[in-house]
Amino acid sequence: MTDTTSMKHQTPLTSGDFTAADEPFALFEAWLNEAIKSEPNDPNAMALATVDTDGLPDVRMVLMKGFDTDGFVFYSHIASQKGRELAANPKAALLFHWKSLRRQVRIRGNVTPVTEAEADAYFATRPKQAQIGAWASKQSQELESRFAFEQAIAKVAAKHVIGEVPRPPGWSGWRITPSRIEFWHDRPFRLHDRIEFRRDAAGQPWSKTRMYP
Repeated sequence: MTDTTSMKHQTPLTSGDFTAADEPFALFEAWLNEAIKSEPNDPNAMALATVDTDGLPDVRMVLMKGFDTDGFVFYSHIASQKGRELAANPKAALLFHWKSLRRQVRIRGNVTPVTEAEADAYFATRPKQAQIGAWASKQSQELESRFAFEQAIAKVAAKHVIGEVPRPPGWSGWRITPSRIEFWHDRPFRLHDRIEFRRDAAGQPWSKTRMYP
């Protein structure tokens, strides 16, 4: 972003004025597809914000592994810090920031675990070394050394030289079902475009509001 850009040369929108969209999921899909073409690394990366039992926020980057009208899905260890916080307070916020497009999407909503079948299906698509790493890692626990981790990886790998690696029982996924989705597009002189979609509950109709930047 720069404050010296002429307002007469705004960043073009490739699919018309996004603020005219009637619902958020098709718009998100269009923006994601454009990000896939322009972002050099991980266009599906998103910041995930949770809170601990003291109400202190936590945020970290994770990879979205699927989305539809039911919500946005990611996977991790159930006993990780994020997993424990979501178990205690199943609400979260997400942020996608696509710097190359000067866009961001903010999402807030309730969180539910994915089904066992969904977790199994996704785990089966991971590279074998990543599957082995999921077994070897005690995510968010103290690690005495990198060597200790490499030893744990070697032990798991030795057990699965041949055949498929099953999903660890402590590894699964979550779905954030949004009640708020905000789309933000950069404009010169910080006169940005923002629209927010809101609904009272999943399955309810969306309302749309234009926001001051």
